[in-house]
Amino acid sequence: MQLTALSTADLLAERLAHRRRDHSLDREFYTDADFYHLDLERVWYREWLFVGHDTAIPTAGDFFTVTIGDYNLIVIRGDDGVVRALHNVCRHRGSVLCEADHGTMRRRIVCPYHQWSYALDGALAKARKIEDDFEPGEHGLGTAACEVLQSMIFVSVAATPPDFAPMRAMIEPYLAPFDLTSAKVAHSESVVEHGNWKLVMENNRECFHCKTAHPELCATFPEAPLHSGGGDGDDLLALERMVDHCESLGLPSRFVASADFQYRAMRMPFLGEARSMTADGSPAVARRFGELPEENIGDVLLYHYPSTWNHYSADHAITFRITPLGPTTTQLVTTWLVPGDAVEGVDYDIGNLTAVWRATNAQDTVLVERTQRGVNSPAYRPGPYSLVEEEGVIQFIGWYRAKMLAE
Repeated sequence: MQLTALSTADLLAERLAHRRRDHSLDREFYTDADFYHLDLERVWYREWLFVGHDTAIPTAGDFFTVTIGDYNLIVIRGDDGVVRALHNVCRHRGSVLCEADHGTMRRRIVCPYHQWSYALDGALAKARKIEDDFEPGEHGLGTAACEVLQSMIFVSVAATPPDFAPMRAMIEPYLAPFDLTSAKVAHSESVVEHGNWKLVMENNRECFHCKTAHPELCATFPEAPLHSGGGDGDDLLALERMVDHCESLGLPSRFVASADFQYRAMRMPFLGEARSMTADGSPAVARRFGELPEENIGDVLLYHYPSTWNHYSADHAITFRITPLGPTTTQLVTTWLVPGDAVEGVDYDIGNLTAVWRATNAQDTVLVERTQRGVNSPAYRPGPYSLVEEEGVIQFIGWYRAKMLAE
């Protein structure tokens, strides 16, 4: 059978089945609209996705909206304190209920079209001029699965989401000492990168490019592939010393990962005398999270495909969320968290807090967009990964391949 006669799904499966081991993907995976829609259907509509922090919606009625492909959600805290993800679709005639990125619903979610109103948990509260035999209980807002892990909100629009319990059991011990439920958002910003979401994730999953591309980051962050379970020599010795020290303090630190590498956590040392991910390595915030015993506890890393990577140090945390907007467009939201009692202008300066990752994000945007422009060319051919430096990319592509072929 000629490739041109195959359906998109069959063509995708054929390309993955015959892909050269440890090589990048074919051009269509980064450029083709039909391949992109299969990504949505088989990955983004089935997996748990990080969408934000519950500390950003502290009181009843506080909300933010998020779009995942064709799905639009209102993530809102109810009167009972529970965070839920409600489909942003009126049960009357389908109007979008809320256009705002974030805000506060005073008492009800009210449709601007015909004023159907819903309680903060999504139950229908009032429908105007409707028949007597109408059943309000059958017309509440649709819900998406929602889980909160140490202030991190994960949602899934799947009818039957994957079991969240194994991830919680593995990851929560690493985050619990930071007491992120008491943290607050100091700053958040969004950028749109003109690159396929997989190129954004691949770029993050290796530091092969860091020495030449990220001088600010490399002042404190090891460029060795420790975050993928690799590394050797002095880098590995420094890692082992940090892990042993922190575990002696009761802080989980060793590299752990799910069997398919979809999520993993570990602790890495900063370089030299650095204690935080700042320009000079000194703490950005004059306070520590939770009851952490000292500031010399390195950098806890958390990754979860397909949507997030994160860094947690004693004084502040940085979380990253990616969302595909199209075949060659991806949104990146970066959020900086600080201890809840830290005061801006007294305990921290926003410029100093955000300087390293604002610079790194800008540099990565250039790299991703440059790669996308190259991949767009018919002359592009998949190239080999470095088995030493790009093991993290190999792991990610292996996970992606398995998800796409599971159908």
